[in-house]
Amino acid sequence: MRGAVDLSALRNRPEAPAPGAPASAGGAPAASVPSLVLDVTDATFGQVLELSRTVPVVVDLWAEWCGPCKQLSPILEKVVLELGGRLVLAKVDVDANPQLAQGFRAQSIPMVVALVGGQPVPLFTGAVPEQQVREVFAQLLQVAAQNGVTGTVAVDGSDPATAETDDVEPALPPLHAEAYDAIEAGDYARAVSAYERALAENPRDEDARAGLGQVRLLARVQALDPQSARAAAAADPRDMDAQFAVADLDIAGGHVEDAFVRLLDLFADLPTDARGPVKDRLLELFALVGDADPRVLAARRSLASLLF
Repeated sequence: MRGAVDLSALRNRPEAPAPGAPASAGGAPAASVPSLVLDVTDATFGQVLELSRTVPVVVDLWAEWCGPCKQLSPILEKVVLELGGRLVLAKVDVDANPQLAQGFRAQSIPMVVALVGGQPVPLFTGAVPEQQVREVFAQLLQVAAQNGVTGTVAVDGSDPATAETDDVEPALPPLHAEAYDAIEAGDYARAVSAYERALAENPRDEDARAGLGQVRLLARVQALDPQSARAAAAADPRDMDAQFAVADLDIAGGHVEDAFVRLLDLFADLPTDARGPVKDRLLELFALVGDADPRVLAARRSLASLLF
Protein backbone atom coordinates (compact mmCIF):
# COMPACT_ATOMS: atom_id res chain seq x y z
CA MET A 1 0.00 0.00 0.00
CA ARG A 2 2.96 2.37 0.36
CA GLY A 3 3.47 2.51 -3.40
CA ALA A 4 6.37 4.29 -5.07
CA VAL A 5 6.02 7.76 -3.63
CA ASP A 6 6.94 9.25 -0.27
CA LEU A 7 4.42 11.65 1.23
CA SER A 8 5.86 11.68 4.71
CA ALA A 9 6.99 15.31 4.52
CA LEU A 10 3.53 16.38 3.48
CA ARG A 11 1.77 14.05 5.89
CA ASN A 12 3.66 15.46 8.84
CA ARG A 13 2.62 19.02 8.12
CA PRO A 14 -0.12 20.54 10.29
CA GLU A 15 -3.35 19.62 8.59
CA ALA A 16 -6.28 21.89 7.89
CA PRO A 17 -9.71 20.63 8.91
CA ALA A 18 -10.91 17.89 6.58
CA PRO A 19 -13.60 18.85 4.06
CA GLY A 20 -15.86 16.20 5.54
CA ALA A 21 -15.95 14.05 8.63
CA PRO A 22 -17.43 10.62 9.36
CA ALA A 23 -21.09 10.86 10.23
CA SER A 24 -20.98 7.94 12.60
CA ALA A 25 -18.53 5.56 14.19
CA GLY A 26 -20.28 2.40 12.97
CA GLY A 27 -20.89 1.11 9.46
CA ALA A 28 -19.69 2.78 6.30
CA PRO A 29 -18.83 6.39 7.15
CA ALA A 30 -20.37 9.25 5.21
CA ALA A 31 -18.85 12.67 4.58
CA SER A 32 -19.72 15.84 2.77
CA VAL A 33 -17.50 17.74 0.32
CA PRO A 34 -18.01 20.89 -1.76
CA SER A 35 -17.60 18.81 -4.94
CA LEU A 36 -16.52 15.35 -6.03
CA VAL A 37 -13.79 17.12 -8.05
CA LEU A 38 -11.52 19.27 -5.86
CA ASP A 39 -8.66 21.60 -6.72
CA VAL A 40 -5.92 20.86 -4.19
CA THR A 41 -2.87 22.94 -3.25
CA ASP A 42 0.24 22.45 -1.14
CA ALA A 43 -1.63 24.21 1.67
CA THR A 44 -4.84 22.14 1.49
CA PHE A 45 -3.39 18.70 0.78
CA GLY A 46 -3.83 17.67 4.41
CA GLN A 47 -7.60 17.85 3.90
CA VAL A 48 -7.70 15.23 1.15
CA LEU A 49 -5.14 13.09 2.95
CA GLU A 50 -7.52 12.93 5.91
CA LEU A 51 -10.52 12.44 3.61
CA SER A 52 -8.82 9.34 2.15
CA ARG A 53 -9.49 7.58 5.46
CA THR A 54 -13.19 7.72 4.56
CA VAL A 55 -13.17 7.33 0.78
CA PRO A 56 -10.43 6.66 -1.81
CA VAL A 57 -9.06 9.88 -3.29
CA VAL A 58 -7.74 9.89 -6.86
CA VAL A 59 -5.01 12.52 -7.36
CA ASP A 60 -4.64 13.93 -10.88
CA LEU A 61 -1.28 15.69 -11.33
CA TRP A 62 -1.55 17.98 -14.36
CA ALA A 63 -0.41 21.30 -15.85
CA GLU A 64 -1.98 23.84 -18.18
CA TRP A 65 0.67 23.28 -20.88
CA CYS A 66 0.28 19.48 -20.87
CA GLY A 67 -1.71 18.30 -23.90
CA PRO A 68 -2.27 14.70 -22.72
CA CYS A 69 -3.48 16.08 -19.38
CA LYS A 70 -6.28 17.89 -21.19
CA GLN A 71 -7.34 14.61 -22.79
CA LEU A 72 -7.20 12.59 -19.57
CA SER A 73 -8.66 14.97 -16.98
CA PRO A 74 -12.22 15.05 -18.45
CA ILE A 75 -12.23 11.25 -18.49
CA LEU A 76 -11.19 11.09 -14.83
CA GLU A 77 -13.88 13.61 -13.88
CA LYS A 78 -16.56 11.77 -15.84
CA VAL A 79 -15.83 8.38 -14.27
CA VAL A 80 -15.52 9.79 -10.73
CA LEU A 81 -18.85 11.61 -11.05
CA GLU A 82 -20.55 8.48 -12.35
CA LEU A 83 -19.40 6.57 -9.26
CA GLY A 84 -21.60 8.84 -7.16
CA GLY A 85 -19.44 9.55 -4.14
CA ARG A 86 -17.45 6.32 -3.88
CA LEU A 87 -14.34 8.20 -5.06
CA VAL A 88 -13.18 11.81 -4.89
CA LEU A 89 -10.91 13.40 -7.51
CA ALA A 90 -8.21 15.81 -6.28
CA LYS A 91 -6.63 17.88 -9.06
CA VAL A 92 -3.09 19.19 -8.50
CA ASP A 93 -1.52 21.79 -10.80
CA VAL A 94 2.14 20.78 -10.53
CA ASP A 95 3.41 24.19 -11.66
CA ALA A 96 1.52 25.99 -8.89
CA ASN A 97 2.21 23.34 -6.23
CA PRO A 98 5.87 22.28 -6.43
CA GLN A 99 5.88 20.63 -3.00
CA LEU A 100 3.15 18.20 -4.02
CA ALA A 101 4.84 17.56 -7.35
CA GLN A 102 8.04 16.71 -5.49
CA GLY A 103 6.23 14.59 -2.90
CA PHE A 104 4.62 12.49 -5.61
CA ARG A 105 7.87 12.37 -7.62
CA ALA A 106 6.01 13.61 -10.68
CA GLN A 107 8.76 13.34 -13.30
CA SER A 108 6.21 13.17 -16.12
CA ILE A 109 2.54 14.07 -16.36
CA PRO A 110 -0.29 13.33 -16.44
CA MET A 111 0.33 11.18 -13.40
CA VAL A 112 -2.51 9.59 -11.43
CA VAL A 113 -2.09 8.33 -7.87
CA ALA A 114 -4.67 7.23 -5.31
CA LEU A 115 -4.74 7.84 -1.57
CA VAL A 116 -6.28 5.10 0.56
CA GLY A 117 -6.26 5.48 4.33
CA GLY A 118 -3.58 8.16 4.04
CA GLN A 119 -1.29 5.92 1.97
CA PRO A 120 -0.35 6.50 -1.71
CA VAL A 121 -1.24 3.89 -4.33
CA PRO A 122 0.33 4.55 -7.77
CA LEU A 123 -2.19 4.00 -10.58
CA PHE A 124 -0.80 5.08 -13.98
CA THR A 125 1.16 7.73 -15.88
CA GLY A 126 0.14 9.21 -19.23
CA ALA A 127 -3.19 9.53 -21.00
CA VAL A 128 -5.17 6.28 -21.04
CA PRO A 129 -8.57 5.44 -22.58
CA GLU A 130 -11.78 5.62 -20.57
CA GLN A 131 -12.23 1.85 -20.36
CA GLN A 132 -8.82 1.44 -18.75
CA VAL A 133 -9.63 4.21 -16.26
CA ARG A 134 -12.82 2.37 -15.32
CA GLU A 135 -10.93 -0.89 -14.82
CA VAL A 136 -8.25 0.74 -12.67
CA PHE A 137 -10.84 2.52 -10.52
CA ALA A 138 -12.73 -0.75 -10.01
CA GLN A 139 -9.50 -2.35 -8.77
CA LEU A 140 -8.86 0.67 -6.56
CA LEU A 141 -12.25 0.26 -4.87
CA GLN A 142 -11.41 -3.39 -4.21
CA VAL A 143 -8.07 -2.45 -2.65
CA ALA A 144 -9.78 0.22 -0.55
CA ALA A 145 -12.38 -2.26 0.68
CA GLN A 146 -9.64 -4.71 1.66
CA ASN A 147 -8.12 -1.93 3.77
CA GLY A 148 -11.37 -0.90 5.43
CA VAL A 149 -11.96 2.27 3.40
CA THR A 150 -15.56 1.76 2.29
CA GLY A 151 -17.22 5.12 2.88
CA THR A 152 -19.03 7.43 0.51
CA VAL A 153 -19.25 11.20 0.29
CA ALA A 154 -22.06 13.55 -0.58
CA VAL A 155 -21.83 16.98 -2.16
CA ASP A 156 -22.86 19.58 0.43
CA GLY A 157 -24.90 17.01 2.31
CA SER A 158 -26.78 15.68 -0.72
CA ASP A 159 -27.41 12.00 -1.38
CA PRO A 160 -24.16 10.45 -2.72
CA ALA A 161 -26.18 8.43 -5.22
CA THR A 162 -27.29 11.63 -6.94
CA ALA A 163 -24.33 13.89 -6.15
CA GLU A 164 -22.83 13.60 -9.61
CA THR A 165 -25.84 15.29 -11.22
CA ASP A 166 -24.83 18.58 -9.59
CA ASP A 167 -21.63 18.67 -11.64
CA VAL A 168 -22.83 17.53 -15.06
CA GLU A 169 -21.11 19.57 -17.75
CA PRO A 170 -22.91 20.90 -20.83
CA ALA A 171 -23.03 18.47 -23.74
CA LEU A 172 -20.11 18.71 -26.16
CA PRO A 173 -20.74 19.83 -29.75
CA PRO A 174 -21.29 16.74 -31.95
CA LEU A 175 -17.91 16.81 -33.69
CA HIS A 176 -16.08 17.38 -30.38
CA ALA A 177 -17.98 14.47 -28.87
CA GLU A 178 -17.02 12.32 -31.85
CA ALA A 179 -13.38 13.28 -31.35
CA TYR A 180 -13.48 12.38 -27.64
CA ASP A 181 -15.11 9.02 -28.40
CA ALA A 182 -12.42 8.32 -30.98
CA ILE A 183 -9.63 9.26 -28.55
CA GLU A 184 -11.06 6.94 -25.90
CA ALA A 185 -11.13 4.15 -28.50
CA GLY A 186 -7.53 4.90 -29.50
CA ASP A 187 -8.64 5.88 -33.03
CA TYR A 188 -6.59 9.05 -33.41
CA ALA A 189 -7.12 9.29 -37.16
CA ARG A 190 -10.88 9.57 -36.65
CA ALA A 191 -10.33 12.13 -33.87
CA VAL A 192 -8.13 14.23 -36.18
CA SER A 193 -10.83 14.06 -38.86
CA ALA A 194 -13.53 15.18 -36.42
CA TYR A 195 -11.52 18.16 -35.20
CA GLU A 196 -10.60 19.14 -38.78
CA ARG A 197 -14.29 19.11 -39.74
CA ALA A 198 -15.10 21.21 -36.66
CA LEU A 199 -12.51 23.78 -37.76
CA ALA A 200 -13.85 23.74 -41.31
CA GLU A 201 -17.28 24.61 -39.90
CA ASN A 202 -15.90 27.25 -37.53
CA PRO A 203 -12.30 28.41 -38.09
CA ARG A 204 -12.47 30.31 -34.77
CA ASP A 205 -13.16 27.16 -32.74
CA GLU A 206 -10.11 27.36 -30.45
CA ASP A 207 -11.11 24.23 -28.53
CA ALA A 208 -11.08 22.26 -31.78
CA ARG A 209 -7.74 23.79 -32.76
CA ALA A 210 -6.21 22.86 -29.41
CA GLY A 211 -7.73 19.38 -29.54
CA LEU A 212 -6.38 18.83 -33.04
CA GLY A 213 -2.85 19.68 -31.95
CA GLN A 214 -3.11 17.42 -28.91
CA VAL A 215 -4.47 14.42 -30.78
CA ARG A 216 -1.88 14.77 -33.55
CA LEU A 217 0.79 14.65 -30.86
CA LEU A 218 -0.80 11.57 -29.29
CA ALA A 219 -0.94 9.85 -32.68
CA ARG A 220 2.73 10.56 -33.36
CA VAL A 221 3.90 9.47 -29.91
CA GLN A 222 1.80 6.29 -29.95
CA ALA A 223 3.91 4.84 -32.76
CA LEU A 224 7.28 5.62 -31.15
CA ASP A 225 9.66 3.43 -29.20
CA PRO A 226 11.30 5.96 -26.85
CA GLN A 227 14.66 4.20 -26.58
CA SER A 228 15.02 3.72 -30.33
CA ALA A 229 13.87 7.26 -31.06
CA ARG A 230 16.40 8.81 -28.69
CA ALA A 231 19.20 6.63 -30.01
CA ALA A 232 18.42 7.70 -33.59
CA ALA A 233 18.38 11.37 -32.61
CA ALA A 234 21.70 11.07 -30.78
CA ALA A 235 23.29 9.30 -33.77
CA ASP A 236 22.40 12.08 -36.25
CA PRO A 237 21.71 15.56 -34.82
CA ARG A 238 20.62 16.74 -38.29
CA ASP A 239 18.07 13.97 -38.85
CA MET A 240 14.92 16.08 -38.82
CA ASP A 241 12.46 13.22 -38.32
CA ALA A 242 14.51 11.80 -35.45
CA GLN A 243 14.71 15.17 -33.70
CA PHE A 244 10.97 15.73 -34.23
CA ALA A 245 10.23 12.35 -32.64
CA VAL A 246 12.24 13.07 -29.49
CA ALA A 247 10.73 16.55 -29.21
CA ASP A 248 7.27 14.95 -29.32
CA LEU A 249 8.28 12.53 -26.57
CA ASP A 250 9.59 15.40 -24.46
CA ILE A 251 6.39 17.43 -24.88
CA ALA A 252 4.21 14.42 -24.06
CA GLY A 253 6.31 13.72 -20.98
CA GLY A 254 6.21 17.31 -19.74
CA HIS A 255 9.79 18.23 -20.68
CA VAL A 256 8.72 21.29 -22.64
CA GLU A 257 11.96 23.27 -22.48
CA ASP A 258 13.99 20.25 -23.63
CA ALA A 259 11.76 19.91 -26.69
CA PHE A 260 12.07 23.57 -27.60
CA VAL A 261 15.86 23.67 -27.10
CA ARG A 262 16.26 20.55 -29.28
CA LEU A 263 14.31 22.04 -32.17
CA LEU A 264 15.90 25.48 -31.85
CA ASP A 265 19.36 23.87 -31.98
CA LEU A 266 18.29 21.92 -35.06
CA PHE A 267 16.93 25.10 -36.67
CA ALA A 268 20.20 26.93 -36.06
CA ASP A 269 22.26 24.04 -37.44
CA LEU A 270 20.38 23.64 -40.74
CA PRO A 271 20.87 25.62 -43.96
CA THR A 272 18.41 28.46 -44.36
CA ASP A 273 16.49 26.73 -47.17
CA ALA A 274 15.95 23.61 -45.02
CA ARG A 275 14.60 25.29 -41.89
CA GLY A 276 10.93 25.61 -42.87
CA PRO A 277 9.65 22.28 -41.45
CA VAL A 278 11.44 22.93 -38.13
CA LYS A 279 9.85 26.34 -37.82
CA ASP A 280 6.42 24.85 -38.60
CA ARG A 281 6.84 22.14 -35.96
CA LEU A 282 7.94 24.71 -33.37
CA LEU A 283 4.89 26.86 -34.09
CA GLU A 284 2.66 23.79 -33.78
CA LEU A 285 4.16 22.93 -30.40
CA PHE A 286 3.94 26.55 -29.25
CA ALA A 287 0.19 26.47 -29.91
CA LEU A 288 -0.12 23.13 -28.14
CA VAL A 289 1.62 24.34 -24.97
CA GLY A 290 -0.10 27.72 -25.03
CA ASP A 291 1.04 31.11 -26.34
CA ALA A 292 0.98 32.66 -22.85
CA ASP A 293 3.28 30.03 -21.34
CA PRO A 294 6.62 31.63 -20.31
CA ARG A 295 8.55 28.76 -21.93
CA VAL A 296 6.80 29.47 -25.21
CA LEU A 297 7.52 33.18 -24.92
CA ALA A 298 11.21 32.49 -24.32
CA ALA A 299 11.41 30.03 -27.21
CA ARG A 300 9.64 32.49 -29.53
CA ARG A 301 12.25 35.11 -28.70
CA SER A 302 15.02 32.62 -29.46
CA LEU A 303 13.38 31.68 -32.76
CA ALA A 304 12.98 35.34 -33.72
CA SER A 305 16.65 36.02 -33.03
CA LEU A 306 17.61 33.10 -35.28
CA LEU A 307 15.31 34.33 -38.04
CA PHE A 308 16.46 37.92 -37.98
